[in-house]
Amino acid sequence: MQYTTFAAIDIGSYELSMKIFELSSKMGMREIDHIRRRIELGMDTYRSGRISHDLVEELCEVLQDFKRIMGEYRVSDYRICATSAIRETKNTILVLDQIRTRTGFETEVLSNSEQRFLGYKSIASKETNFRSIIQKGTAIIDVGGGSIQISLFDRDSLQSTHNLRFGTLRIRERLAALEGSSLRYGDIVEEMINTDIYNFRRLYQKEQKIENIIIVGEFINQMIQRITKDTQEHFVTCDNFMKFCDEAGEQAPEQIAQELGVPAENSAMILPALVIYRRLVTEIGADYIWAPGVELTDGIAYHYAEQNKIIKFQHNFDNDILAAAKNIGKRYMCNKTHIAVVSELAMIVFDATKKLHGMGKRERLLLQIAVLLHDCGKYISLVKVAECSYSIIMSTEIIGLSHKEREIIANVVRYNTLDFETFDNIVDKEQLDVGSYQIMAKLVAILRIANALDRSHKQKFKNCKAVLKEKELIITVNTVEDISLECELFPEKAGFFEEVFGIQPKIKQKKKI
Repeated sequence: MQYTTFAAIDIGSYELSMKIFELSSKMGMREIDHIRRRIELGMDTYRSGRISHDLVEELCEVLQDFKRIMGEYRVSDYRICATSAIRETKNTILVLDQIRTRTGFETEVLSNSEQRFLGYKSIASKETNFRSIIQKGTAIIDVGGGSIQISLFDRDSLQSTHNLRFGTLRIRERLAALEGSSLRYGDIVEEMINTDIYNFRRLYQKEQKIENIIIVGEFINQMIQRITKDTQEHFVTCDNFMKFCDEAGEQAPEQIAQELGVPAENSAMILPALVIYRRLVTEIGADYIWAPGVELTDGIAYHYAEQNKIIKFQHNFDNDILAAAKNIGKRYMCNKTHIAVVSELAMIVFDATKKLHGMGKRERLLLQIAVLLHDCGKYISLVKVAECSYSIIMSTEIIGLSHKEREIIANVVRYNTLDFETFDNIVDKEQLDVGSYQIMAKLVAILRIANALDRSHKQKFKNCKAVLKEKELIITVNTVEDISLECELFPEKAGFFEEVFGIQPKIKQKKKI
């Protein structure tokens, strides 16, 4: 049987974790080893903004040991991901350079949306339970050392996802002076997080009925096992979970740690975790909790197996990204009928010009998202639509996209109506490289002509087709309506398309009045 030995490494806020998997089409994902080493990188980041030299030294030593273990298992491929502790530190570049120099490892710093998407994929790796649970209203709560992510599902579709900037380690560091001196420490933690949780419930969950909560985070598996008294059981009722939280809240952290079988050095983060879980379960108001017992490393391996077509999974994650974008558009009251037509036209043009642009499935997805959000700025201003749309996209997390991809989308939307700037001018504002600039230009050119074809917002065209003929892209439209407006304004948008692709788009009307 053919299989791939893969190592997934997570450089987290307070520990390094490595899982080694055997991946095969027949057996799926099989974990064969799990190694954890405690290093509180987040302690430095959240307290001073920089990771100290001593911690970087310790980090590199652990990674060297991981490298040795990978060699023993004859690992054929690996991926190393760092999260908020390295993402938020001021010396990120220097830390990554030290890792590269000392270990030879290339480390990928995940944006929050990328991190949470992999966390979501780790849950999806438990396919049978996952697919059945998210058919009903479900909240996925991912609690990390630096922040938590709440994603809302309904009928197998991702409705929205939101980041709350408090996590177990960040809370501990911010309230370190009160931890041992106040008998009300748990109440103080609750006061600190209450407003954010209430605002999430009021603004985003609203009246949505949530029946199930899926929780991924530190200590949750031990808590569930303590409630069920069964190491194999991962489901509890919310009522039983709340009873456990009330009883545990009366105990000292060290006592809770002992009962849960948690190392003593982790006891200081148990109470913040307990308060977070209790407040979220109370506010969301679900019936059941499922703790699948997975980590980011499971999502890393799942993603690798999916991308390399080693394992075929049932769930379509691109649809989740699109669903999240659609819900952002809904929030800002985008014109659904106009967007549907422009989206169809944009995909027709994209597919017809594949030989010219050389872009693939991922860029097609970025174009779809840009179409969904290209008018969202009208919610704020009918005059400064481009800049407002740009600001909304850059300020709104879209799960599954990197920061660079979000920049590309935001700029495609911005330059849909504004004059397209030179690379040097854009680089002064953004962190885009030449390749990203080229992708952006191609997507802008396609979006412009697709949008121009529905300039009246009357959806005049039916069954459109696009065909390349020598130096022209012939867009055949089937309509008996008057398209004088579209034909008059089309050349203005077609000029940039010709500049980018070297061909001239033209409208051909199949039926006339």
